[in-house]
Amino acid sequence: MRYLIFTLILGGLAHAADWPNWRGPQHDGISREAMPKADFSKIAWRAEIGVGFSGMAVADGRLFAMGCTGKRSGNKETFTCLDAVTGKVNWSDTYPAALVDYLHEGGPCATPTVDGKRVYGLSKSGRLACYNVANGEKHWTADLMAKAELPKPPEWGFAGSPLILGDMVIVEATFTCAFNKTTGKEIWRSKKYKPAYGSPITFQFKNKMYLATLKTDGLVILDAQTGKTVAFQDWRTSFRTNSTTPIVIGNKIFISTGYQRGCALFEFTGNALRQIYTNKNLSNHMNNSIVLGDFVYGFDGNTHGRGPKQIVCMRLADGTVQWRKEGYGCGSLMAVQNQLLILGEKGKLALGAASPKGFTPTVEAQILQGRCWTVPVFSNGRIYARNAAGTLVCVDTRK
Repeated sequence: MRYLIFTLILGGLAHAADWPNWRGPQHDGISREAMPKADFSKIAWRAEIGVGFSGMAVADGRLFAMGCTGKRSGNKETFTCLDAVTGKVNWSDTYPAALVDYLHEGGPCATPTVDGKRVYGLSKSGRLACYNVANGEKHWTADLMAKAELPKPPEWGFAGSPLILGDMVIVEATFTCAFNKTTGKEIWRSKKYKPAYGSPITFQFKNKMYLATLKTDGLVILDAQTGKTVAFQDWRTSFRTNSTTPIVIGNKIFISTGYQRGCALFEFTGNALRQIYTNKNLSNHMNNSIVLGDFVYGFDGNTHGRGPKQIVCMRLADGTVQWRKEGYGCGSLMAVQNQLLILGEKGKLALGAASPKGFTPTVEAQILQGRCWTVPVFSNGRIYARNAAGTLVCVDTRK
């Protein structure tokens, strides 16, 4: 009987799944649903959502996306809810926001976060908003720039995605801040650090909840109930930028950042971080790696002048490189069960088995033009991908 129940649960997970927040329902960049063999050139619909690099959230037949919709000045941003099947706009909200286009196109970077009947969005200027998912009614907003007493957004803007933990929504400013997710009332804030451009992640250790977040100063571990700093590990880059989310496996924490800084694996002891290794084999410029089994797969955005950017497979335990592959530029990836779903920097979509022996795509298609730095999303049999200019496409992989 237990086996039957377990099988039914796995079967349900394999058939369909929403993708309600950054890095998916389990915050690991892995979809548990099955990917049918499909023609990736089958574009179901296209939509224009505005300039930006924000990811997409999909829940209950709705897709949530963000983009800068102002003209060259980039003074407006739009939070949009679309029908996930047809691409039709259900509702939208437009508000003032800075473009912050330093060395890139600019626009929002934070992925919307769905929590039941509410959805949360964080603008490039630090406007945190809570909406009703059905009709876009605004429940509350908070101004993180004002709370941080900043005269303007950080160098790369507010970029971390909201994170739900119990009755809290947690976001990044120069401090990490927790709000009551229903009322918007501030619950706690951590001490100030230099801004974080990645998103926080929660994890449990010895029956206590913690937050791991990669600030520009370094890796910070916080008590999730109080915001108090528990441990800190210095980790800086030459461009004053760390823009990835720590990956937590048990009590091990993996980080990787660009600008030739590389990666590291730490062990969390409850009050400190012990380094297991650090190397320059994998430098995630802006998009996260994923961990499947014993191996890490990710884009090495800085190959030390050795040539084109590469996908790298590395053994998690000791950081040993298994293979490198060129051809997708500085792209992004997620996993669908045991397969890598890759979106190349110039819009090529590819799927192939995740293996420490190498990567050979079983299907590829050019689905977008222009710069593509945003990780694709696979949800309920459909792939959603966008470019920096704001073209969003839906690829229907169902038979």
